Amino acid sequence: MNWKEKFPQFEPQLVELIEKEAVQRTFYAGDIIMRTGQYIKSTILILEGRIKIYRENQEGGEFLIYYLEPGQACAVSMICAIQSHTSELMAVAEEDTEVLMIPVHLMDDMMNQYKTWYQFVIQTYRARFDEILEVVDNIAFRNMDERLEFFLKRYSDKTGKKKLEISHQQIADDLNSSREVISRLLKKMEQRNLLKLHRNMIELF
Repeated sequence: MNWKEKFPQFEPQLVELIEKEAVQRTFYAGDIIMRTGQYIKSTILILEGRIKIYRENQEGGEFLIYYLEPGQACAVSMICAIQSHTSELMAVAEEDTEVLMIPVHLMDDMMNQYKTWYQFVIQTYRARFDEILEVVDNIAFRNMDERLEFFLKRYSDKTGKKKLEISHQQIADDLNSSREVISRLLKKMEQRNLLKLHRNMIELF
């Protein structure tokens, strides 16, 4: 695929540098792209597919932070790459995903020499910050039933689908809850005619 279509804002000189230095790679659904404690060697641009960014505790529990879609970049990889820090988050391919990996040693020069890259990085930080604020608001100010409704709407918006192929356990993991609680709340939403439950699929109305 022509990756430039996903990032039309980049200036010609920057495009030339990326084409020369970056590596295109495919991750398959379920592949771990980034682990907690890992040093980041490349900044990741998303071309196709979807990546889930989440926090994992010592017991293996997960908490969803946000999703990355085509045309977006991983802010965590940018920050860790520029500052030579290890990642505090996990990243997994939710579906087969194409990415462009830009080597870390180029970051300083790209920030200094290419205005479109500088603007893209700032916009990426801002977008991810806004999403994290949404997560914090959900935890601090909403009950679990409200958090569940917000999660389903967000998932639907990200995938562009009303029929969500996701299990109750997956939702429970992302919301740091139990499958029993999620199943009970989904059943209540079905009774309110907000959705229809199918096997490993939820249809939103």
